[in-house]
Amino acid sequence: MCQLLAMNCNVPTDIVFSFTGFAMRGGQTDTHHDGWGIAFFEGAGVRHFVDHQAAISSPVAELIKRYPIKSRNVIAHIRKATQGQVALENCHPFVRELWGRYWVFAHNGDLKDFNPVLTGSYRPVGCTDSERAFCYLLQELHARFGDAPPGLPQLHAALAELLPGIAAHGTFNMMLSSGDALFAHCSTSLHYLVRQHPFPTAKLSDNDLSVDFSQVTTPQDRVAVIVTQPLTTNESWTAFAPGELKLFVDGAVQQR
Repeated sequence: MCQLLAMNCNVPTDIVFSFTGFAMRGGQTDTHHDGWGIAFFEGAGVRHFVDHQAAISSPVAELIKRYPIKSRNVIAHIRKATQGQVALENCHPFVRELWGRYWVFAHNGDLKDFNPVLTGSYRPVGCTDSERAFCYLLQELHARFGDAPPGLPQLHAALAELLPGIAAHGTFNMMLSSGDALFAHCSTSLHYLVRQHPFPTAKLSDNDLSVDFSQVTTPQDRVAVIVTQPLTTNESWTAFAPGELKLFVDGAVQQR
């Protein structure tokens, strides 16, 4: 199945180090070679890059590794196709508008017999179970809250009710963000860590690369990284429990 990567921070931060290791899994250290994508929130806008080529050989992926775009919320995905052909429209993350904000979604897994009735304005462009799940989620959230966006506690509670129904159809590891927070739901495999002062020197597991974060941060910085499988060999990653939904704000896990 696919690989997920997300970052949630209290200050705009670049994801070059993590993405460099992550991209290696797109055809070199793993077999996820059916496309990739990444989305960065910047204010009310989103920089969105997708490519149906393998991340390890994509010129667009090379651009991301060399261009330190800074953001407080980032979602990336490397695809190993289970439903839908290898094509640009089937590459995650997907982006839609709800309540006057962009929402970004990416999914790792395989949903069997998941064909919800989509009656509103949210319709898939491609033919993946993932995009159907995203459209269904936005449709149900809009039906529940109307045109007035809920607060994060209410949104968290609504997702906690909706996600198990989708996960009942198969594996549903997913990331969702509207730029002010990041939700991560685990079905089988997700891990996270929070980097904060005193910052470590981190070593990638997929590449011979290390970074001393104390040299490129301030003592006030805080960065949460969420990924399918740990990216570094010398940091303590925390595994999600199956069925767990976590909310990250300003680089920290929020308690319900």
